[in-house]
Amino acid sequence: MVARELPDTYLEGFAEILAEVGRTGRRLTRDEVDGRRALGEQAASSGHGLRSLVISHLAATRVGWPVTTAPDRVLAAVEQAVDAFAEGYERAQRLAVRKEEAARREFIDDLLHGRSDPGRIVQRAERFGLRLAHAHAVGVAEGVEPYDDTHPVTRTVEAALFARFGDRRLLLTTKDDRIICVVPGDQDEVVKYFAKQAYAATGGQAAIGRPHSGAGGVVRSYEEALNALDLAKRVGLDEPVLFAADLLVYPVLARDREAMADLVRNALGPLREARGGAEPLLETLHAYFDAGCVSAQAARRLNLSVRALTYRLDRIHRLTGTDPANPQHRFTLQTAAVGARLLDWPAKEL
Repeated sequence: MVARELPDTYLEGFAEILAEVGRTGRRLTRDEVDGRRALGEQAASSGHGLRSLVISHLAATRVGWPVTTAPDRVLAAVEQAVDAFAEGYERAQRLAVRKEEAARREFIDDLLHGRSDPGRIVQRAERFGLRLAHAHAVGVAEGVEPYDDTHPVTRTVEAALFARFGDRRLLLTTKDDRIICVVPGDQDEVVKYFAKQAYAATGGQAAIGRPHSGAGGVVRSYEEALNALDLAKRVGLDEPVLFAADLLVYPVLARDREAMADLVRNALGPLREARGGAEPLLETLHAYFDAGCVSAQAARRLNLSVRALTYRLDRIHRLTGTDPANPQHRFTLQTAAVGARLLDWPAKEL
């Protein structure tokens, strides 16, 4: 029954081969093997299942079994024919997978860089489970090694996401050695879970861009996440998961570089006069502000006694004329300290 349901095209010449083998006991010729492979490729391209095709060959063997004194020769020929047919089928399948992977990679590159026509990207996005008419957010994770789509870490994160959320129209991929996750903007629990799993798997850091609408919105959210990771390296943010929405003050501060450089020079420049240079006192300011201006916590971060930390803060006050403990002075010093991180001062001259 199965053999009759499939086109006879894929069994073309098979009965004649069986009859010839039954008479002569020979093996298949090279042309016959190549012909079976070609038919296997055609069957794969037409979308037929390999299991049904193999059953069709076995049914045709039963129906067309020749009168012979060497049944083992016939069985060997059937094995050779089915093996060649399956080889062609699998070769076509591998080619189709490679083409699909190439199309997916091209789409991802276009999506994350905005290099293609937005209308065309929107049309292609449906094929990969995205509806770009809605807002999307992008999570990006990086670790101590490069990642691609076949890396075990990528597969681990992917398995965790789909086990918990199933198919929520999310896209998990890799780009420039990082793991990327694109999710609908109203599913922040998904992208947060991605960031948590990716951080745990990579031992690195993850960042989440804000949701934005349209194909261009994906690019914007992706760039925000990348900028957050870059900013974390520059200013020493060690949180495992960064949110671009929480870091908006940094791009604002860095927008006027000359004004920021002027503030750093004027507010922190006198620290250069300290014994040992500006770095130890600037490190003290960073720890003090990162600890919420709690002296005991800042001292622990620096492995100092509270008394030693207080001495350093007093030294900063005497050199700069600005008191870190004074709320009226604190904003200027903290902004200047952030600017120093952004501009890599005092390692670089301003």
